[in-house]
Amino acid sequence: QVQLLESGGGLVEAGGSRRLSCAASGRTFSSTVMGWFRQTPGKEREFVAGIKWDGSVTNYRDSVKGRFTISRDNAKNTVYLQMNNLKTEDTAVYFCAATTSLIGHLTLEVMGSVRNYRYWGQGTQVSVSS
Repeated sequence: QVQLLESGGGLVEAGGSRRLSCAASGRTFSSTVMGWFRQTPGKEREFVAGIKWDGSVTNYRDSVKGRFTISRDNAKNTVYLQMNNLKTEDTAVYFCAATTSLIGHLTLEVMGSVRNYRYWGQGTQVSVSS
């Protein structure tokens, strides 16, 4: 019911910045909780950042706090991930995800669980060079 398309990945030197975008279509975008996840070969997909449908709640994994910012523009049906001071360990395929089923307190544990997301984008590669 929701289709997601990521863009904005590419090559960047350590210390640089990139902004990822996720365009959503289908059911009402404003009703969804959105998240960004990333994955490298041989590792589990890991939570990066999440945002409530109205933007009032955000969560980040510790390693990106202070460097990454998630935001959304419901009028444009788009969620963003601004990534600053990138490090080589940020290299991964980044996935946009969405769900309409989350209720209650959107804690880090709840918003950061892959199992809580139903809709996924195809991923966009971010490569950080030293």
